[in-house]
Amino acid sequence: MANNGRRSVKQKKGPSTGTGGHGRKALEGKGPTPKAEDRTYHKAYKSKQLAERSAAKRGPARPGTGARSGPKGRATEELVTGRNSVVEALRAGIPAKALHVAIRIEMDDRVKESLKLAAERGIPLLETGKPELDRMTEEAVHQGLVLQIPPYEYQDAYDLAEETLAKWKKGHISNAPIFVALDGITDPRNLGAIIRSVSAFSGHGVIVPERRSVGVTASAWKTSAGAAVRVPVARASNLNNALKQFKNMGIYVLGLDGDGDVSLPDLTVATEPVCIVVGSEGKGLSRLVRENCDQIVSIPIDSAMESLNASMAVGISLYEVSRQRSAK
Repeated sequence: MANNGRRSVKQKKGPSTGTGGHGRKALEGKGPTPKAEDRTYHKAYKSKQLAERSAAKRGPARPGTGARSGPKGRATEELVTGRNSVVEALRAGIPAKALHVAIRIEMDDRVKESLKLAAERGIPLLETGKPELDRMTEEAVHQGLVLQIPPYEYQDAYDLAEETLAKWKKGHISNAPIFVALDGITDPRNLGAIIRSVSAFSGHGVIVPERRSVGVTASAWKTSAGAAVRVPVARASNLNNALKQFKNMGIYVLGLDGDGDVSLPDLTVATEPVCIVVGSEGKGLSRLVRENCDQIVSIPIDSAMESLNASMAVGISLYEVSRQRSAK
């Protein structure tokens, strides 16, 4: 058969000439798939950009805040939203960073009072569009008013105790130091009420754990009725370690519990430096905290009543300590 003048070439066995690596780059691929938040066309990218712009507007967190108003110990700001809540927060003297007011807001008595109180305290007034207020508050009902609360600046528990003891020994304060430590309290209203009682009975500070504990929020400020300005709240990275340090410093650690070793009226160390530890109403003191107390103190109550609210128990205990100190 004719082959049209073409000669067939017989392939030889053995190695053939390579490409010299020209196809290596194509074989390597494009690498791992970028994260969703790094892909400009993805929804997660836009969300990340919004979050970064919001953080930039708030500015860096204040130094010295210690731990946690936010997760993992990071200090965060708080927003008070709604006309009633904002005006009440301003009346209570809660520290504020800025008051955001909606553009062309419809005026009423609450808005007028909020603007007046903010101006008197030198709180910046920021006219803000409704879409931005919606975004800031994550679509919460704000009624055109949003109060920006900076993170609370906590003292260190050990430093507070050491400084207070030093002042007492030098005669700068007349009464022996008295502190209240919270074990498992998560309701900010309880914290606010406890701060108020500590102020009423000349206490020197409140100690809260860094984790799984309430912090000084706008609600705590409001419930304290202004006492949060006068009573320092300190944070302990580990409450049990803090209590051990207090004992080494000569502070008697007294745990409040219904099954106490001693009844509150029979307390004999009321005139000494003391730290009263209160647990949650449901669980009470944790096992390790009980072990680190010098005494477990019970408050005599009617047997029909199972337990007292934490803030009530603290108030009664502080009154008894104050009464015994006055009697001597």
